[in-house]
Amino acid sequence: MAEHTRSSITIAASPEAVMAVIADFARYPEWTGEVKEAEVLSADSRGRAEQVRLLLDAGAIKDEHTLAYQWSGSREVRWSLVKSRMLRTLDGSYRLVPASGGRHTEVTYQLTVDVKIPMLGTFKRKAEKVIIDRALDGLKKRVEGRAAGGGAGGGVGVESGGT
Repeated sequence: MAEHTRSSITIAASPEAVMAVIADFARYPEWTGEVKEAEVLSADSRGRAEQVRLLLDAGAIKDEHTLAYQWSGSREVRWSLVKSRMLRTLDGSYRLVPASGGRHTEVTYQLTVDVKIPMLGTFKRKAEKVIIDRALDGLKKRVEGRAAGGGAGGGVGVESGGT
């Protein structure tokens, strides 16, 4: 059974505002610490990315890979690895749940990473946690920085477990 790492954060913005930032891959290098380049390779008829090439530098994990995206309405996006030099698996998702009457959004990020080189499970989980926490913190700052009067908070909580 594959294990995953999951974390949640509350962002002071609507789910639509949060998803707009998540879906804007060209700007990922501006707010994610690990993504150095992002290029949409293909998009669906609604303009949502279907395949994206990412150049990632997450300390222990440095790679260029292509991800396939699946959009479930306007509140969830999942991705899976198409190709990579270093990774065997990179499956993840963002799930958005409105809070405070839609003025806030609880964002849950789930990630499963498996590398082609041997790596201790605890080290792999730590790398996943770092990727998730940095991404959520960057997402929160980016969205709230764009929102008028944004600044109300929410914490980050992390859990690891089997899927």
